[in-house]
Amino acid sequence: MPFERVRTLADQGRRAGRALRDVGAFQPVRPDRAIRMLFPYVRYGPVPATVGAMAALRFPDRTALIDERGSLTYAELERRCAALATALRGRAREGDRIGVLCRNHRGFVETVLAASRLGNDVVLLNTDFSGTQLGEVAEREGVGLLVHDEEFDQVVDDSSYEGRRLHAWRDGRGTYPSLDDLISETVAEPISPGAVSKVIVMTSGTTGTPKGARHDISIGSLLPAALSHLMRVPVRSGEPLVIAPPLFHVLGFAYCSVGLGMGMPLVLFRRFDPEQILRGIEEHRAQTLVAVPVMLQRLLDVPDGPRPSSLEVVVCGGSALHPHLSEAFMDAFGDVVHNVYGATETGWATIATPQDLREAPGTVGRPSFRLTIKILDEDGNELPPGETGEIYTGGGLRFAGYTGGGTKQVRDGLTSTGDLGHFDEAGRMFIDGRADDMIVSGGENVFPGEVEDLLGRHEGVAEVAVTGADDEKFGQRLVAYVVRAPGSQVGEDELKAYVKKNLARYKVPRDVHFVDELPRTSTGKVRAKALKG
Repeated sequence: MPFERVRTLADQGRRAGRALRDVGAFQPVRPDRAIRMLFPYVRYGPVPATVGAMAALRFPDRTALIDERGSLTYAELERRCAALATALRGRAREGDRIGVLCRNHRGFVETVLAASRLGNDVVLLNTDFSGTQLGEVAEREGVGLLVHDEEFDQVVDDSSYEGRRLHAWRDGRGTYPSLDDLISETVAEPISPGAVSKVIVMTSGTTGTPKGARHDISIGSLLPAALSHLMRVPVRSGEPLVIAPPLFHVLGFAYCSVGLGMGMPLVLFRRFDPEQILRGIEEHRAQTLVAVPVMLQRLLDVPDGPRPSSLEVVVCGGSALHPHLSEAFMDAFGDVVHNVYGATETGWATIATPQDLREAPGTVGRPSFRLTIKILDEDGNELPPGETGEIYTGGGLRFAGYTGGGTKQVRDGLTSTGDLGHFDEAGRMFIDGRADDMIVSGGENVFPGEVEDLLGRHEGVAEVAVTGADDEKFGQRLVAYVVRAPGSQVGEDELKAYVKKNLARYKVPRDVHFVDELPRTSTGKVRAKALKG
């Protein structure tokens, strides 16, 4: 091995050690607890139940979770999950998958931690599903037991789902047994599952029917991503963590797991309300906020909103973070934004630090430790820095295909993300758009993100989305959907002239439509099909 490579690995090891020490990962553990911490992994495997059980042994008296009903310590959370697992064992048949249709609250966390003890797969369901969508997904995924909030009673009724049902959160008496009832009347019993549970996360479904993504998870696949996170994102053990995106989304679920593993109090709200989030950060002196880009914009838009001094880290992901937004947010809240890139299928791929975002606005950062990322052309050839191609990853979470069949394209052991991007000379990656979002107008390739970012900087624009529409002459033409800023009277001609002044002529939208709001998924992504409709 070349000397430079040895020195690089040694430096990485030292930085990882310092990161682990700084975040409290090397806190002393009582010898009896250290030995007992091995038991959950041996019994359950690399599943959420193991993370929760280990945290209860390490941090029994720490606050684990804060929601609208109060707080739970790690010991209390573990006792509730153990009782709930025993109760669920009598209601979920072997081989049944357990569906979770819940907002962000203790019931979601308890269900996932309890169900993953049983060996049954857990399916995280989108709270935006219509009855028809829910029925299709539940049938395809083999959901035999559905845990849902009372507010989704009608959606489930309309879905044709005929399996067993439980309420996770309700404000009235309810039709179905509640998790609280089961926990209060059940004595926990030892459980030795016959299989290792898997957590199935749905894709966003912005380009079609949501699919369930499966992964082959091991300590070896998780550790490099965890080390990269600790080295670049300065979260600390025991510091409160506000998770704003839905927990069923890969970003929310990942940081729920990170928070539990590091003994951080999870601060959860059932719905995203920017004023409530800012108050929650101040009240609980939260160090970290997890959010998607549109949430950052909503926080900026709060009139005279507080800028909590405790907030040191904002982890942003889930969709494109345009440069104008990251710059505006950091100007207001300080250099706290960390932009992460990944996908439901691939997990974390890159992390951009605040320094990266200041030096190269729009970057998603450098690859995670021991993760390979290549930019390939249509023939599978690797492209040099500055040239755009399809992004392929390998070495992180191993994507094992979709639950309904099918997989991603694989080249030389690397899995396609379906995104287009490029590297700069410093090794930082940029996302140029989805492969199927690229607009070819008059023979020229246009990526909507570049035009969206420019229009988003205009003082008369609050939000914007750019798509392509069929055009007899040019093949496709650019169409912009614009939400005006409050009080703005900006018009179509002014915006076209603004783009023409700053970008190439072929990047000027031929049509500009003004709308009251952009149709978005629950994770903040724009529903392009709804715009085209």
